[in-house]
Amino acid sequence: QVRLAESGGGLVQPGGSLRLSCAASGSIFNIDYMGWYRQAPGKERELVAGITSGGNTNYADSVKGRITISRDNAKNTVYLQMNSLKPEDTAVYYCGVNYNARRYWGQGTQVTVSS
Repeated sequence: QVRLAESGGGLVQPGGSLRLSCAASGSIFNIDYMGWYRQAPGKERELVAGITSGGNTNYADSVKGRITISRDNAKNTVYLQMNSLKPEDTAVYYCGVNYNARRYWGQGTQVTVSS
């Protein structure tokens, strides 16, 4: 089974930056898809950014130009670099991974953007 360990969340002021990390561990090889999702209070979980094993990326319109997703296949780790953060970005951020025809979720990391 795949275990996902998320880190990097915290409190940041508007305009600041954070870098989230999600490391996958277990008996795994070549994860197909890795993505970041978020869920704000009272809202449904939504895709922030995703990246395929080949390096193709997609982003939510609300974060384009401010957020970059990347991955290190050797470490089975996906990153989310977030810049110019806004209060609207406040949410629990979840790592989601597709592997062996299954979807695995991390437990989430809190990102709070506030002055």
